[in-house]
Amino acid sequence: MKPVSELLKRHDSAAWRTSPHTSVFDALATLAHFEVGALMVMDGEKLVGFLSERDYTRKVALQGKNSKEVKVAEIMTPDVMTVTPQTQTHACMALMSQRKFRHLPVVDGDKVVGMISIQDLMDDIISEHEQTITQLTSYIQS
Repeated sequence: MKPVSELLKRHDSAAWRTSPHTSVFDALATLAHFEVGALMVMDGEKLVGFLSERDYTRKVALQGKNSKEVKVAEIMTPDVMTVTPQTQTHACMALMSQRKFRHLPVVDGDKVVGMISIQDLMDDIISEHEQTITQLTSYIQS
């Protein structure tokens, strides 16, 4: 496994953000634009929460609220679990599995540098397995 910083090189996840003052409807449009399932909620450059499709489903749609009237701050998860760029991917996988969430913001000191998803981790594992298979096949054939 490798540090999270290696996974962050694959996409600009630092852009996956919204404001706590944004309507949930507009945040959903951002989710759709980036084709992601969660956004970091930022007040300026400070990480203040996390918004996922689950938050929307459980706190807006199922309660019959209007997503154009509800603000992100009303439904976001305020206590955000984060990792650093140096955190190993296997540690992230264990954390996500234990806590049953699919996204982790990555912070370096006070600076948000991006976000990784369970899909990022799975893609990395598959890639590593494919490389191992290729190496073993080459070894066997030589």
